[in-house]
Amino acid sequence: MGIFTSIATAASGLTAQRARLDVISDNIANADTTRTTEGGPFRRSRVIFRPRVEQPYWRSPFLPEFLKQETGQGVRIVSVEKDMDAQPKLKYDPTHPDAHKTGPLEGYVEMPNVNIVEEMVDMISASRSYEANVAVVDGSKAMFSKALEIGR
Repeated sequence: MGIFTSIATAASGLTAQRARLDVISDNIANADTTRTTEGGPFRRSRVIFRPRVEQPYWRSPFLPEFLKQETGQGVRIVSVEKDMDAQPKLKYDPTHPDAHKTGPLEGYVEMPNVNIVEEMVDMISASRSYEANVAVVDGSKAMFSKALEIGR
């Protein structure tokens, strides 16, 4: 494990949370978008993370099992996916240009599956995670500074 591993791990978290905040803001901005280029209402997006791991080079049959696990190296963004599980909300507004003209949904408009309260909670969570990663970087910098002072 190198001296800058903690900073690199925190930096991956900073990048991931920044991307998450960007996607959340896009969701909030499109909360009322009823027509997209793909057709239909806007679909909520979400960021998928996975851990970055490396195999330890010191594997030995004599080590306890908990030391044989993979070492974490932060997170990586796997993809940004549309939430296709939640159905669009229906809102009755026959005057809306995107309202259904015929059939059982006549007069109803398909609205995005974005829940503003849920997005705000996700935004607070991402913001707190970002702050935690900044604290790790600051703590690492302070620790390196102290180590240099001791070495003098």
